[in-house]
Amino acid sequence: MKFIKKSYYYFFYRIYRSIEFTSELSGGKFLTFFKAGVVMIALEIWIFFSFGNYYTICTKTFVEITFSMPIIYIPLLIIVGFNYFTLDYKDNWKKYNVEFANYSKRKNRIGGWIVFGIILIIIFNLIFSFYLMSQVDWNQYR
Repeated sequence: MKFIKKSYYYFFYRIYRSIEFTSELSGGKFLTFFKAGVVMIALEIWIFFSFGNYYTICTKTFVEITFSMPIIYIPLLIIVGFNYFTLDYKDNWKKYNVEFANYSKRKNRIGGWIVFGIILIIIFNLIFSFYLMSQVDWNQYR
């Protein structure tokens, strides 16, 4: 369990550092923590949508999702709440950032590539799930 927790904080650390780096290049470092938190939430929502798409494909049930349905808000509240209690509450991420900043350059570079690969997998997984949904003839199941 500790490995998963530390991996999650390292994932956030690498996103935070990359946003911090690009913010310095583009003119100013402000709201870096907020931007990194938004990226984390977006990635988690994309994972949720991917699973929802795969469920829809496997069960062949057409689900029309609107903003008035609680199926939208409940996972969003869970994701935002999870991120708040793991990252914002008592600033736990700062303790880990100090630890991760002391890693060797080689270890941080390898970790950065792993995080980048995971982000690409999440993005391509979402795109692939939508592609699979487009291959189903939904007129049969409505």
